[in-house]
Amino acid sequence: QVQLVESGGGLVQPGGSLRLSCAASITIFSIAAMGWYRQGAGGQRELVARFSSSGVTNYADTVKGRFALSKDIAKKTLYLQMNSLKPEDTGVYYCGHSHLGTNYWGKGTLVTVSS
Repeated sequence: QVQLVESGGGLVQPGGSLRLSCAASITIFSIAAMGWYRQGAGGQRELVARFSSSGVTNYADTVKGRFALSKDIAKKTLYLQMNSLKPEDTGVYYCGHSHLGTNYWGKGTLVTVSS
């Protein structure tokens, strides 16, 4: 059983910051391949940032230098710190986990960047 619950979304002005959280029930959270994806106005779900099972991070080019991925192993929580937010960052952000070729998703949290 994999349970992923996102929180932290909301309305923020351009240039502002938000921190998203993903509480995970994953058994071996410390080495789990996990990340954040978003579905914007275009309708496609795209990678924002992720940890591989080895801990290597990947960021979308559009968020490099602005977003930072982190995790708290004890709390089994994945975080996404989002700074210098832009209107184009608006969308539903999903926490995702991959295990043996199977992808698992949370229900998402809405981020709206607008003045």
